[in-house]
Amino acid sequence: MSAPKSGVIVALWTPTRDEFALDEAGLLSNIEFLKTKGITGFMILGSTGEFARLDVRTRLDCLALLRPMADQWPTIVNASAIRPADVITVGKRARELGFATMSLLPPAFYSLAQPDLAEFFIYCTNAVGLPLFLYNFPERAGTRINIETIRAVADSVEFVGVKQSGAEFEYHRELVKLAREKNFVVFSGTEVTLPEALALGVNGCVSGLANAVPELVVGIHEAALKGDREKTEMFRARIDMLLHNVNVLEFPLNVAAAMSARGLATGKTKTPLSAHTTALLDRVVEKVRALYVDWELPCLTGKA
Repeated sequence: MSAPKSGVIVALWTPTRDEFALDEAGLLSNIEFLKTKGITGFMILGSTGEFARLDVRTRLDCLALLRPMADQWPTIVNASAIRPADVITVGKRARELGFATMSLLPPAFYSLAQPDLAEFFIYCTNAVGLPLFLYNFPERAGTRINIETIRAVADSVEFVGVKQSGAEFEYHRELVKLAREKNFVVFSGTEVTLPEALALGVNGCVSGLANAVPELVVGIHEAALKGDREKTEMFRARIDMLLHNVNVLEFPLNVAAAMSARGLATGKTKTPLSAHTTALLDRVVEKVRALYVDWELPCLTGKA
């Protein structure tokens, strides 16, 4: 299956039973729920999927479990890591299993000069042998992927796209201009400003929130493309209200709260939570569950 070209890509949550074991049943159940909601494809093991909290073995187990998706859905595998060897291990396994696209963030913690960042991406992509989809999220990775770095990478490897996340909305404009020159796609990582991003020429959205409310994210995407301002603003208002409620929690626990309120599997938290945060999480879930009732978004029976 080829790389996603447009639409709503779900940045898939990775539920686990403990530090080293996937909640396989929960993950597959979540995917079955999402498949019926008008989404276009998946990004697996990304930021929302908490790749940085998973060891390489668990990431490989996740790829093996989700092997059927390689044929059925456009799927991006995030192989990001600090060590090139870990990137290559995850990326090569993704290629062996039939996944078509690899995503990379800048390696975290140790900053790289932009020429060295380009070399990191080129080296890893050549070693893996999959088309590359870059992931710019400087607030998390600690390093911005500058436009000339993207140009250099696009000139050197098979390059299919970039996801722009974080606060720098105007960067979408530069990315779209380069994408038209170099023939790749641009996806936004922000749901609330998706209509404005689409108006700039962005191809779609890679959304963590879509794990919980695909109807809202697909809805705002479709309404914006159709020019239906009333529906666009209705979906935007609901997304904004949901974010207002869950964003009292840190990312990606905010996504987990939105999912839990829907009755979706989130698994055991991958890092210990204080009593304060646990109580706050419970309160947020209750508030969000009430929103879903008002919006007539059904809860999965028995999972809440």
